[in-house]
Amino acid sequence: MIPTTTTVKISRLRKRVRIIQGGSSAGKTFAILSLLYSYASDEKQGPYEISVVSESIPHLRRGALKDFLKMLRTTGLYQEELYNRTLLRYEFAHGSYIEFFSADQSDKMRGARRDVLFVNEANNISWEVYHQLAIRTKTVIFIDYNPVQEFWVHTELMQDPDAQFLLVTYKDNQALDPAIVKEIEKARDKAEHSAYWANWWKVYGLGQIGTLQGAIYGDFSVIDGIDPSTMKFVAYGLDWGFSSDPTALVAVYRRGDDLYVHELLYNRNLTNSDIAGKFKEFGITRAWEIVADSAEPKSIEEIYRLGYNIKPAKKGPDSIRQGIDVVKRYNLHVTKDSTNLIKELRSYTWATDKDGKNTGVPIDSFNHACDALRYVALNKLAVSNSGKYLVV
Repeated sequence: MIPTTTTVKISRLRKRVRIIQGGSSAGKTFAILSLLYSYASDEKQGPYEISVVSESIPHLRRGALKDFLKMLRTTGLYQEELYNRTLLRYEFAHGSYIEFFSADQSDKMRGARRDVLFVNEANNISWEVYHQLAIRTKTVIFIDYNPVQEFWVHTELMQDPDAQFLLVTYKDNQALDPAIVKEIEKARDKAEHSAYWANWWKVYGLGQIGTLQGAIYGDFSVIDGIDPSTMKFVAYGLDWGFSSDPTALVAVYRRGDDLYVHELLYNRNLTNSDIAGKFKEFGITRAWEIVADSAEPKSIEEIYRLGYNIKPAKKGPDSIRQGIDVVKRYNLHVTKDSTNLIKELRSYTWATDKDGKNTGVPIDSFNHACDALRYVALNKLAVSNSGKYLVV
């Protein structure tokens, strides 16, 4: 692995609580995980008991755990016999281990103590959860996050004499692909004309504390799962993608004034036959309706001929705002496995002009799974004269 500036800077931190604030693609997580591996593999200093914690198991599997395993495989350090897939724990012969668990596992938080703690994307967990973990950690605590807005790290820890702060950006990550650098820096130019992009550049480009402005779906809850026996299935929503954007598929259910959404697919480089194959894996048959973006009629027809009940979303003037309005009439609940949808819902905002005024138009970002949800809402939920939304 390339020894990045981020890695060097983090390795020089010495206090008990090590706060790493940074922008997009700064390499924070990779750098911390590489240090944790160094601790755990050192037979002279160990054994070390190390915990990596994030908001949910799905979030870990698609984030820190995935990065950890990728790092080991890329460097030739991975040993299959050391990885306990059931416990999500990498165990060394001399007794050290690195375990991965989520912030919603209360038994883990109030259970055994550890030597080292890494709280990944800390802005997505509560102060209470962090505190329970911290008081059971003997030596070192690493905390990383993107500074979308001020939270408990800034209010509770910044003045702590045992805490040390570090800010890193994409420029500290020499391993970053030039194409990603180019994409990040596009925001710098957009920032001159848009308050939204100015805030984005501040947070993800410069790693500075931003302000979440104009979140479209600011009020939603994260739930464990969906019980289809207690609610009515509405439809699947499908947003097309390929190389630059992901293909997103969500399942939408309704019970009274509550809307329940589960993300099934969020992948790039899928052909139509790949998508149909995924439908088969998910157990989707012609009995289940799929509402897809009407922008690709050829793709809709091809998948229809493969045996699926797929229909184009009907769009009219101002259909984006109308679809959003339908969704917002419900209490929105999203399964914790829907990690990409959750990220989109937290980031999908109304666009602003250079003076910070709401333009009334959503940003054209963080909207693939959100669009899939909107297609279902606009096409399968209608307004009665009483103002209630009913499945049609």
